[in-house]
Amino acid sequence: MVKKSIIDKIRNKSGFICDMDGVIYHGDKILDGVKEFVSWLKSENKKFVFLTNSSERTIKELQGKLFRMGLDVGPEHFYTSALATAAFLQSQKANGSAYIIGEAGLINALYNAGYSSNNIDPDYVVMGEARSYSYEVIEKAVNLVNHGARLVGTNPDLTGPKENGISPATKALISPIELATGKQAYFVGKPNPLMMRIALKRLGVKREDTIIIGDRMDTDIVAGIEAEIDTCLVLSGISTEKTIDEFAYHPHYVIQGVNEIVKNYK
Repeated sequence: MVKKSIIDKIRNKSGFICDMDGVIYHGDKILDGVKEFVSWLKSENKKFVFLTNSSERTIKELQGKLFRMGLDVGPEHFYTSALATAAFLQSQKANGSAYIIGEAGLINALYNAGYSSNNIDPDYVVMGEARSYSYEVIEKAVNLVNHGARLVGTNPDLTGPKENGISPATKALISPIELATGKQAYFVGKPNPLMMRIALKRLGVKREDTIIIGDRMDTDIVAGIEAEIDTCLVLSGISTEKTIDEFAYHPHYVIQGVNEIVKNYK
């Protein structure tokens, strides 16, 4: 049982940066207490943003997914690694081109930022989670990088949680390209400080009044620590109590899931 004093400290924050996979849902299954948690955020006029390293879905698709789970959340409450990647590339080379390996979320984000698709001589090879991943795609990407395209990944996650286990994520998918070319990818998503700065700007809340809630020690928690934002690890996703000790840093708070933030306060 988590001490009431710990829950009070979490509840007293004004801004909440929440991961999605492993915190809000697993696959297509909403986690316990999430509906009550989101209702509490709204009723208490908390500032909140769902900050996800997944680049697969557009904001509209994420909205639709939560709506099917019984959650009505406006588009202003979402930000993805795909959007952050598009903003980064536009700041580096405006209206450039990219060989895009990813789904609708990444493709639309890059197009909306003024980028065009290019499989001949692109400025960048950009990798996100990709259902169309294949040997031919890897081979194409390797040769484009060897001919000067810069390699960018939407996030450094090795795996992501699913209802029945885990699935390989961007860092795992991009590693064959890195190994074959000898080039290291630049990853935009958490724990890159770019994502945290954008989240704080969206919230309009000081970092000391904000908390990041996530299920991963290697992205969510280290992102908060490096940005000097309080961190809350939930054990409803990737990390477990045992894996916490594998890292040199420690979250400020550890709870089983977001249900614990609201279950004793009905």
